[in-house]
Amino acid sequence: MERIKYLLLISILFSAFSCTDLVDDINKDLTELDPDAVPPEALLRGAQLSNIMVQQGHALRISALYSGQMVGYAVDYGALYSYNFASTTGNTTWTRAYQGVVPQVRLILSKLGDRNVLLQGISQVLEAHSVGTCASLFGDVPYTQAYNEEIDEPDYESQVSVFQNLQVLLDLAIENFEASFSGVTLAEDIYYGGDRDKWLEAAWTLKARYYMHMKDYESAYAAAQKGIVSAENTMYFTPFGDEDQNGNKNTFYTLMQSTRSGDIGTASSYLMDVLNPSGVNSRNNAKTDERARYEYYKIAPGSTGIADMYEPQRLISYEENILILAEAGTRTIDMATGLAHLNELRAWLNGGEFLNDNFASLSHVYNPYLSTDFLPGGIENADGIAQSRALLREIIEERYVSGFLTYMPFDDARRLRKSDSDIAVAIPLNSPSASQQPERFIYPANEINTNSNIPTPLPDLVLVTEVNK
Repeated sequence: MERIKYLLLISILFSAFSCTDLVDDINKDLTELDPDAVPPEALLRGAQLSNIMVQQGHALRISALYSGQMVGYAVDYGALYSYNFASTTGNTTWTRAYQGVVPQVRLILSKLGDRNVLLQGISQVLEAHSVGTCASLFGDVPYTQAYNEEIDEPDYESQVSVFQNLQVLLDLAIENFEASFSGVTLAEDIYYGGDRDKWLEAAWTLKARYYMHMKDYESAYAAAQKGIVSAENTMYFTPFGDEDQNGNKNTFYTLMQSTRSGDIGTASSYLMDVLNPSGVNSRNNAKTDERARYEYYKIAPGSTGIADMYEPQRLISYEENILILAEAGTRTIDMATGLAHLNELRAWLNGGEFLNDNFASLSHVYNPYLSTDFLPGGIENADGIAQSRALLREIIEERYVSGFLTYMPFDDARRLRKSDSDIAVAIPLNSPSASQQPERFIYPANEINTNSNIPTPLPDLVLVTEVNK
């Protein structure tokens, strides 16, 4: 009961205050909270805000450091950039998922019974999203036994088993969405406002993401065909509130407003070099002009692009879905299929919709590619590899660029490092003393100290996770 009351407090505080205000009231007296008096809808916003911090918080910034997208300059981020990952680093992300999301959505489901299949489906997607991110980052994690009232120390399950179970959970969510009605609204839903059709598409894209993690490209393609079909249906965290309310703004903007403003940024990152028309590794060519995206992606104090205070942040996106179709289609159907999907994304990019008003007028060109562009000696195949592999390399590079400020670049780096090194993005090591790229996050200290079932010996930063072997 005390655990439930604690989680209810998290939900209420998240609903009333900003994400970063949560810790200010963490020690309040909980004894007067009555879980039975709280309607299930009231728990949703807290779970969604917790999930935002799983997807767009500290762990995401670390993944950006480890995929060449950002640079850590000082203090904690400087140490993390050099691969000095302490066990305390993962505490916050683990807590957001396993205390802020999972038990709250399960409490929602227990309160609903057979009612409100829309809210049931939303709750199931939130659980799959947060637990899947933890499984991707940490490897084996607790799942089936997590928050069983009779089990204090849940068993860890294999990473593969967790992803398989999450596919089943997402299937249940899809059944619930299909059984619900279009046109229903849900004010408590800060992602989609209760739009059943958007939730349905997001569930299919999340299924496709997890199939990609497993290298099941045929299933990924089939799922993505039912996934997010337009940028308007992307799942966003949309910042809100007055300008002086920092905590509910874009999480990178909030970071740049804090004492950490000089500790992390994009200047001199490998990603910026790839986008820079003058970069050593520039991807600009006769059909691609990345100058607008290069400026829009810069993160530093005072940035007004992707880190602007009101700039929406992607959680499950159209770009991801269409690029799953492009990569998986090339792998499992043919080159023409993959190229058509890539050109669909390029047509959207060419319209400039991904830029905000501060950067929309800057030069950006994404003309369609032809299959001949990927022939040996073509503009996208200077080193003469097989034509379809050259296309895959371009698709994966586009995933690397379009996936900025999502986990996609870090996930791809680990997925492709062993199986597809010839087409993977050549992310440089951050430290001259390092010989291997990070493959996972180290288990959080709080879990090490409280769950005797944690894997032993404890895996280090460079131990490859099960799905990436």
